[in-house]
Amino acid sequence: MPTNAEMAQKFITALPHARELGMTLTELGDGYAEMALPYDARLVGDPATGVIHGGAVSTVMDTCCGTAVMSHPDARGVTATIDLRIDYMRAATPGQTVVARATCVHITRNVAFVTATAVDDDTDSPVARASGSFTVGANA
Repeated sequence: MPTNAEMAQKFITALPHARELGMTLTELGDGYAEMALPYDARLVGDPATGVIHGGAVSTVMDTCCGTAVMSHPDARGVTATIDLRIDYMRAATPGQTVVARATCVHITRNVAFVTATAVDDDTDSPVARASGSFTVGANA
């Protein structure tokens, strides 16, 4: 039987949107995940500045949070987002990779609670912060 971490890794590589956006899973632990979203001109939201669209940032954060849930030792199978709040702190620097780091801070029988931060190469200041709840269970 595969471990939760193995299931999470397989899940990420199977997601079409993760492949299309070039997202990669860079670190995975018990209830923790880190994912990278490389800069891509196709994801620019403001052509005048070259800033990546907030939707791309939210996508990597949401996917990273779900991966953190799946990798938690008490998780059972896949997950789905119930609620996700993202606070954008600043624009991501054009040309830089956005890295999302998510931690499953609490898990119950049916719901997992996650926090996340997105940074770019200018890591002194976060691009965004998130908190959310996710389903727990094989039939999420």
